[in-house]
Amino acid sequence: MSDIRDGLKGIGLRHLCENVEDIIALATKRRWSPMQLLEYIVEQEAKDRARRSLERRAKRSRLSTFKSMADFDWSWPKKLNRKAIESALALDFMPDNRNVVLIAPQGLGKTMIAKNIVHNAVLTGYQALFVTAADLLLDLSAQESARALDRRLKYYAGIGCLCIDELGYLSYDVRNADLLFRVVAMRYERKSMVLTTNLRFAEWPTIFPGAACTIALIDRIVHHANIIPIEGDSYRLRDAKMKRIAPESADANP
Repeated sequence: MSDIRDGLKGIGLRHLCENVEDIIALATKRRWSPMQLLEYIVEQEAKDRARRSLERRAKRSRLSTFKSMADFDWSWPKKLNRKAIESALALDFMPDNRNVVLIAPQGLGKTMIAKNIVHNAVLTGYQALFVTAADLLLDLSAQESARALDRRLKYYAGIGCLCIDELGYLSYDVRNADLLFRVVAMRYERKSMVLTTNLRFAEWPTIFPGAACTIALIDRIVHHANIIPIEGDSYRLRDAKMKRIAPESADANP
């Protein structure tokens, strides 16, 4: 049996390799014909490979724990295009290689929405990656040779759904602006991006002060993009106020 397992593993039938004795016992018990046995093996191998593929995509997406959209309070923001967000969550922008840009102040759930978009992309079969702007640029700027940098740029350019989070919270030098522009330019009209930012596009020059490519960067992002602004007060500030009020109410009503 060990030789059979080695052979099955060698030709890529991993599920059959790991469960060969159980499958033989099941086929014997049910008195399957050779054709029925083969159909069962094919079905189980396909399911197993789909599961492993999903696990690999989920791991590579770098999604940490996040809340599902079932926990999103649609009624709290003062301005919100729910239809546009639900369209983004349904990945309607992906087939046409469009972008989604979520513009909102801190604490209004844009990162939560972005993570759910990436999660849905993973479930649908896309290679997806969630990364903050700071981590993306740190990774690219840390490459020690032109060849290494080229490999990393091709990596980011080839991902089916790339989400860049928190663009606008920090300022970057001209080199970092050029690196981000290269990623955007390589993906332009080829692959979709999801971006979250706390700044209007008119304020983006403050992210890359002195960078000549800022206007060209914005142009390539918005040319084929669904721009979704969200306005209102921070969820976190609301929750913090509610937590402060609760003990005070308890003290007032012993």
